[in-house]
Amino acid sequence: MEIGIVGMGRMGANIARRLMRAGHRCVVWDRDGAAVAAVVADGATGAADLAGVVAALAAPRAVWVMLPHGEPTEHAIAALGGLLAPGDVAIDGGNTQWKDDVRRAASLAERGVDYLDIGTSGGVWGLERGYCLMIGGRAEPVARLAPIFDALAPGRGDIPATPRREGRAPNIEEGWLHCGGHGAGHLVKMVHNGIEYGMMQALAEGLDLLRAADSPALPEAHRISVDLADVTEVWRRGSVVTSWLLDLTAAALAQDPALARYAGTVGDSGEGRWTVQQAVETAVPTPVLTAALYARFASRDQDRFAGKALSAMRAGFGGHLEPK
Repeated sequence: MEIGIVGMGRMGANIARRLMRAGHRCVVWDRDGAAVAAVVADGATGAADLAGVVAALAAPRAVWVMLPHGEPTEHAIAALGGLLAPGDVAIDGGNTQWKDDVRRAASLAERGVDYLDIGTSGGVWGLERGYCLMIGGRAEPVARLAPIFDALAPGRGDIPATPRREGRAPNIEEGWLHCGGHGAGHLVKMVHNGIEYGMMQALAEGLDLLRAADSPALPEAHRISVDLADVTEVWRRGSVVTSWLLDLTAAALAQDPALARYAGTVGDSGEGRWTVQQAVETAVPTPVLTAALYARFASRDQDRFAGKALSAMRAGFGGHLEPK
């Protein structure tokens, strides 16, 4: 198949590369000509602008926008609405507020253009590991683009099958899911990221607690010195807290036990805030997710090892290195 991809950042460029490895043709564009040239060197077809992306594709077209949420994505989707034809599909694969998807889909539908919102998880490792895809929109364009999703998803790998899932769609075990109508993909990804905040915070606080176990404030007989690099490594081996986040943390500690290269001032992408807002609107108590978001705010005013651990995890999966 062929697809247009707009935005050659860390994830957009690697999405194009993974698709090309699977034999799909990618037409790419970014305002940064050097970023386009790098992907063209790997086999993509470059375009001079958004109109050029559309012109280089055969109908029915699909154009995947992989840009920061807010104005960049809003502008690109609006522009595509004037360039695409009935039967074409515009895709937002970034981190977008799901309510914006509902509005955009309705606007594009007036022109006969389909819209898919795709929550995409995999970070900077997606090229090799694949991307978990959470998709919202009409069923027809999802089915038509299934080969694209199959190529991007990680596949079953060596993960054991979950018992009693017989009769369910096999693509879910491959790593992509049609979650429901417009907005459903980004809603699921939003909550996914909120949970991620909570898991990261629990790991970070636990490591901070262990690091303080030899504090001079404690009686000398109660001081215990613990090697966090070794602790996180042994936890990776059969512990119930085994996870990719723990893998990334163990790797960071092995390289830099004090995590000195990390600022500990932890940013947030916006999805944690949206998750808490959703909890308020639906009156669902989410104390852990809410506290994890507030802890990121607090990290900007204090210097603790927990913040450095969070920074290390963010850098590990997403390449987010906060400035010191």
